[in-house]
Amino acid sequence: MFNLVESLIDAWSTHEQVIWNLQIVFMGIMVSLSCGLVGCFVVVRRMALLGDAVSHGILPGIVIAYLLTGSLSVGPVWIGACIAGLGCGACIEWLRTKTPLREDAAMGLTFTSFFALGIVLLSLEVGQVHLDPACILYGEIGLTPLAPELVLWGVPCGNQALWNMGLVCLATMISTVVFYRFLLVTSFDTSLARSLGMPVASIQYGLMLLLALVVVASFESVGVILVLAMMILPPVSSSFLFRRLPNILLSCLPLSILYSLGGLHLAYWMNFPISASMAITGVVIFLPCCLFGPNGGIFTNTKSLSIQEGSKGIPIN
Repeated sequence: MFNLVESLIDAWSTHEQVIWNLQIVFMGIMVSLSCGLVGCFVVVRRMALLGDAVSHGILPGIVIAYLLTGSLSVGPVWIGACIAGLGCGACIEWLRTKTPLREDAAMGLTFTSFFALGIVLLSLEVGQVHLDPACILYGEIGLTPLAPELVLWGVPCGNQALWNMGLVCLATMISTVVFYRFLLVTSFDTSLARSLGMPVASIQYGLMLLLALVVVASFESVGVILVLAMMILPPVSSSFLFRRLPNILLSCLPLSILYSLGGLHLAYWMNFPISASMAITGVVIFLPCCLFGPNGGIFTNTKSLSIQEGSKGIPIN
C-alpha cells in the first residue's frame, strides 16, 4: 500500500539519510543529464539503435581493461571502451558495405556478438580480480555514498564517484556548447555541412567517443542496460513539448532532476532498485508528453513536426 509519509518524508527524516540520499540524487542527475545531452544528438541523427549498439558493444573493452588493470577508474576503462566501440563500429560498417546485410541487421548482429563476448569475459577471474556481472548490467547507484574519498595533496575532497561523474558531466556540457553548431548542421544536413567545410566524419566519430565516455562513467551507477533509457527518454519526451533543439537540450536538466528524485522515492515506496526506478519514472513522464504534448502529441490537433522528423521542423540556430 502507498504510504505518502514513508515514501516522501522518511527518506529525508535524519541528517544521515539526507547526506546519503543527496549523493544518490546528485549522481542520478549528472548521469541523466550527461546521457540526455548526448542522446539529443543521437536521436536527431536517428542513431538510437547505434547508441544501443555502442552501449552494449563496449562491454568487452570495459571488462578486458578491468581484468588487466584491476581498476574501475575512468581512464583505463574508457580507453578499453573506446577501442571496443570503434571496433564495433568498424564491424558494422564492414558488414554493411561488404555483405548483403542491411544496416539494422549488421548492427543487431555486431552488438549482440560483442555483448555476448563481454558476458563470457565477466565470468573470468584473473588473480584476485573479479567483476560482478550485476554491477555491469544493472549498476547500483544506491552504493554511491560508499565510494572511496578523493584525496588531492593530502586534502580530502569528497566522494570520488561524484567527482568522476561531475567531470564527465562538465565535459559533456562544454562539448555541447563548443561544438553545438557543428553537431547541429551535421545532424540535419550533411550536404550543407560538407559544403561549409565541416569534417563530417570526424564529428561523427567524436560524438561516438563522447558517447563511450558517458556510458563508461555511468555504467557503474545504472549499468549498460539502463544507461540507454537515460540517453533516449529525455530527448524523446521533450520533443513532444518543444520544436527547437536548444529548448530540448535545456529541458534535459529539469527532466534529470525529476528522474532522480522520482526514482529515489519510487524505490523507497516499492523497494525497487533505484536505477531501474529512475528509468521507470522517465517512462511515466514520457507518457503524458506523448499523449498531450503540443508538438505532435497523440491527442493534440497540432501538425508540428517532432525532433525526429528532420530539419524541416527545427530551424538551425
